[in-house]
Amino acid sequence: MTDFEKLIKAHYDAVERFVNYKIHVECDAQDVMQDVLLSAFENFGQLKNIQSFRPWIIGIARNKCNAYYRKKAKYDALHVNDFDESLFTYTQFGLADDEPFDDIFDNLSDKDKQILKFTYFDDLSQNEIAEKLHIPLGTVKSRLHTAKQKIRKTYSERKVDDFMKKLPQLLPDYKIIESDEKPFDVICKELKGLSIIPELNEKVLWGLYEFRSKKLEEYSETKVCGKAEIHGVEGVEILSNRHDVVDNREQKIEFAAQLTDTHCRYLAATYYEKDRKKQFTFLDDVFVKNWGFGENNCGNEVLITCNNLVKRNGNNISYKSDKEFSDIAGRYTVEICGKTYDTICVMSLGHFDNSVVIEQYLDQNGRTILWRRFNKNDLMFKKYNKLWTEMLPGNEKLIVNGETFVHWYDCITDYIL
Repeated sequence: MTDFEKLIKAHYDAVERFVNYKIHVECDAQDVMQDVLLSAFENFGQLKNIQSFRPWIIGIARNKCNAYYRKKAKYDALHVNDFDESLFTYTQFGLADDEPFDDIFDNLSDKDKQILKFTYFDDLSQNEIAEKLHIPLGTVKSRLHTAKQKIRKTYSERKVDDFMKKLPQLLPDYKIIESDEKPFDVICKELKGLSIIPELNEKVLWGLYEFRSKKLEEYSETKVCGKAEIHGVEGVEILSNRHDVVDNREQKIEFAAQLTDTHCRYLAATYYEKDRKKQFTFLDDVFVKNWGFGENNCGNEVLITCNNLVKRNGNNISYKSDKEFSDIAGRYTVEICGKTYDTICVMSLGHFDNSVVIEQYLDQNGRTILWRRFNKNDLMFKKYNKLWTEMLPGNEKLIVNGETFVHWYDCITDYIL
């Protein structure tokens, strides 16, 4: 048995898991796997260190999978980068399931349906469509452009209307009242940053409000849509459709996450940049920096208990740690949307080079009632040439280890509505 054959035998299962994770269609995954093996065989002589065989062949597999999706979407030929990516996006489970789109598609004219079906579902080129329909190529381009415009306009209006019905356009007034009661322990299964529990059939509607204007600036609908496996680690796939109200832009982000009895963590993140689909997993340094929590990306602990790492007296906070961490900083009553919640305040400190402080108010069910962000006074000074105390002079301030942090924005979810 040659060295190549021995290495393939040792790492075949890992490569196959990777390809099957990326490509859900079994026959397509098998074809890509064959391309990976052929490419690895042809280029094996260029591998200088056989100890690097595993990451080397995984890299080949990643490139082959990306090539598969580039061919599948035909981005360059069809210019779909100017189209709403959340409508026609392939995930590991095939074309992303989007009920609002299905409804809109059903109400299109037969000509619009036909041109979209040939382009996105039958994967035909414009020349092939022209030949099939016996019409000029220019007519195909015109019909496709018109159909896409109708979809984009209707979808955008429908999504904005749906979200505005569920989320208030202005941040509801709230009160945070410190309690003399001892903080309680709580089981919180929410994924940091998404406020969703990574279990099948879970979903959440989330809104971000700039505190000064109290206006809704960003919202997202996030849902768990199926099972996932990242480098052999089992979890769930999460789709998050985010809408920027100010710039009227939408972005689709896919995550994979895992919930165990003790921890909750991200496994992968996928987003779209122009005509490219970018994916990062817990094996990538850039992923750990942005989505990793805990030692070796173990995630955040599900059981939240007070470790006495934070001392808080009003808006004065002190702590001693050279690592990022979260801890309970008191018990509070939060009044919002006409309801009253008994909560603990979980403070996240040390993140992003000690430039951001997060307050998260959790009720006894372990759900987020209110989420508040504070920026270090000189954060982004090079960009704005101003301190946050100058830009937001009337906003609440925290003094953390002697440094000033300014309240920037708040987040709520449909859990409190």
